[in-house]
Amino acid sequence: MNMKSKWDITIYVSLFLLLTFAAAIKSLAADNPEKDAQVAAEQWLALVDAGQYAESWQSAADYFKAAISQAQWQTSLDSVRKPLGSLVARKLKSAKYSKTLPGAPDGEYVVLQFETSFTNKKEAVETITPMLDKAGKWKVSGYFIK
Repeated sequence: MNMKSKWDITIYVSLFLLLTFAAAIKSLAADNPEKDAQVAAEQWLALVDAGQYAESWQSAADYFKAAISQAQWQTSLDSVRKPLGSLVARKLKSAKYSKTLPGAPDGEYVVLQFETSFTNKKEAVETITPMLDKAGKWKVSGYFIK
């Protein structure tokens, strides 16, 4: 076998391994909707934590935006979230994937619950429900604080 043939085989083997590795990574990402939804929820929560209520509404799922206007959302957070004060800590309590939720259209959802503390409320539970949109992105479709 000449040097060129060995080089070609090395390139093909390397390319095959790279493509196999990429496919495995993609498969792992698709198999973990809870983690993907959690990342999206935490990014969205960062907007809410920063008082960027309009931006949080704009980046929410279409289902969310159809259920509440931007003005209603901002008013709601001003009256419910703002009095709680600043975020002190947030820890994931549970994450559950589901294709159905009461009162919502069938789709892909992850119901996340966080144990959260704020400066003016030591113990709270935040429930955030991201849904997978038509473009394959997780976006928040529901948010509740107890």
